[in-house]
Formats: sequence, structure tokens, C-alpha cells
Amino acid sequence: MSHKVLHICLSSGWGGLEMYPSRIIPELARQGWQSHGLALAGSRVAESFREAGLEPLELASKGRALLAVGRVLAYLKAHDIGVIHCHKSSDLRLGALLASLRPSLRLFFTDHMGVTRPKKDLYHRWAYGRVTRLFSISEATRQRNLAAFPLPAQRIRRLYLGIDPAPYAPRLDDQERAALRRELGVPEGAVAIGLPGRLTPGKGQEVWVEALACLAEAQPSLAWHGVLIGGLTAEEGSDEAHVMMLRQRIAALGLESRITFTGFRRDLPRLFEALDIVCVPSRNEAFGLTVIEAMAAGRAVIGSDSGAIPELLDAETGRLAPPEDATDWAGAMAELAADGDLRRRLGQAARARVLAGFTLAAHVANLVAEYSGAPEPGQPSA
Repeated sequence: MSHKVLHICLSSGWGGLEMYPSRIIPELARQGWQSHGLALAGSRVAESFREAGLEPLELASKGRALLAVGRVLAYLKAHDIGVIHCHKSSDLRLGALLASLRPSLRLFFTDHMGVTRPKKDLYHRWAYGRVTRLFSISEATRQRNLAAFPLPAQRIRRLYLGIDPAPYAPRLDDQERAALRRELGVPEGAVAIGLPGRLTPGKGQEVWVEALACLAEAQPSLAWHGVLIGGLTAEEGSDEAHVMMLRQRIAALGLESRITFTGFRRDLPRLFEALDIVCVPSRNEAFGLTVIEAMAAGRAVIGSDSGAIPELLDAETGRLAPPEDATDWAGAMAELAADGDLRRRLGQAARARVLAGFTLAAHVANLVAEYSGAPEPGQPSA
């Protein structure tokens, strides 16, 4: 078979799901696979495909996607593409139709979000019946997938996401790190406690703010500074009403001088270097990409004891706290803030865990084995 794959992502949004195809395209190329993209015209996804070095096939709208099936089939034939990979459940309508009209196609779907309701009606039985393999990005989502999708267990596989750890290795010298901390408003000698991610409900920023208020009350002599990393506008993927609510609550708690909003930043690996503690208080992460990014940077991480995050963090690599309990979050912050040696030990163990089990190269190696219909290295076929 030809080593070519068409990634379908007909989304007008921009988040981890939409970023995924362009993130893996360079590694797919290194492992011998040529990628193609199908996206909405003018979307951020289409732009990301171009940034990854390919010109996507574009559709005018999601609603008219099925009307373009002939055009897409012609594209598949012209480019000798035998594998389709869908990244949104709504895109499976097109993917399943293509696989029905051209049975030799291998159709893959990654459930990036974590299904929340059963999908076993007639339509879903038809659509998912065309799927060669469904990828769950954590064991937590796999268990939900097993219950929700009309597929036998052997066609649903857990495939953890991965990152390239190299950009997260420390690069700043002491002077550069100090300058970046000053830019972020972190006073000299203070413990920098950061929270990276989209500013949207469900990501836990409000619990983090309440936890910092608890920390300030319980440890009045402790010097700390909070850093909220993420875009502040809808165009940057955030919920503007949520951002306003956070600003108002921070002001009401008297913490305006102790918390910095960075806005959207492209230098997250370097920002991690400026932080001492990274918090990920999301209520129900399907995986937790930000967690392994912070781990790869060697940071001490506190994550929610919910969703998939406990699959990534344990007592040797970080700390867990209930996603709705600000007091417990404050306690975990206080423990790590008080012990620099503990932070370093946790950070070193965390980076080692990423190197051992969550690299992009390993993720893609398993992915292309599935594309090829071969067993993953060292494992029997599913």
C-alpha cells in the first residue's frame, strides 16, 4: 500500500483536537508517511496544514461536505491515498461515505474529546461500522468509548498522545530566566505558580484563583505569584465572558497585583522555565497534553484527580487534587512552594516519565503501524 494519509478536520475552532493533525505531520514524514489535509476554507486548521508544509484540499462549509464526496474521491484516487484519519465525530459522515464508496480505504477515528453519551442508533452503527480502528487517547476515554460506541473491544485502542520533548528541555541561563520572570510580574524570590491553557469553563481557572486566595490566607508570609497563560479573546480560543468573570473575582479577592494574565503566547516551553509549579485543574481532561508538556519541562505539576490526568501523574512525579476543592489545591501548592528540593525531584521524575512513555515519535510509530495494518513494534496485532 502507498504510505499516504488524508487527515480530515472540518472544524472552524482551534484547540488541541484541531492542532493535532499538524503536530504529527512532521513526525509522520520522518517515519515515511506523506500527509494530505482536508479542512474548511479559511479555517485555522487549513492554515496549520500550510504551516506544516502541505496545501490542503478545502471545502466551503461543513454542511456541504457530503456534496463534495465525488471531488474528495477523485483527490484520493489522483494521489493514491489509501488511509483516512478523522478527528471530529461529525467528520465521520464523510469518512464513512468515502469508505463505503471505496471499500479499500482504511478509516481511522481519534476520539479527542471523550464521548459523553451512547452512539448506538442506526446512523452511528453504519458510520462506526466503517471504522478500521477507533483511537482513545487515554484509558479513561477508552472505557467510555467501550460503553458508548457500537464497536467490538478489539477495534477500540488506547493510544496515548505524545510530544517532542526536546523543545521543553531547559535553555535559559539564570539571567534570561530572571528577566522572563520579571516580564511576567514575578517578584524576586517568589514562587511562580502557573496555569497554562485556554481560558474557558471546565479548565478550572476559577478553582485555581480560589486556591491562591486560600493560600494567601493560610500562608501570609509565603511569597508567591500566579501566572495565567492563555489567550484572552475568542479569536485566541478563549471564552471572553469567562475571562471577565476571572478578572472580577481576582479583583474581589484583592489579588490583582499577585496574578498576571499573559495573554496568548507562543513560547510556552520557555514560560515553563520561569515557573516553579504548574497547575492543571481541568475537571475532565480526555488526556492532558499540557500535563505532559509541563512534565517534559521538568516542572512540579499539580493536576486534577479526575479524567485522564491520574494516568499521567502519581506521587513520584507530581501531586493530584480534587478538581472542585480549592482548599486541597491550596494545600498541594503550599507543600510544593515550601520545598524546592521536592519540586526538583518531582520535575526530574516527571521528565523521565515523558521520555519513557509519552513521546511523539513513539505515538506516531504506533499510529503508522495501525495505518499499515501491521502489529505495533513488539506487540501482537489487535
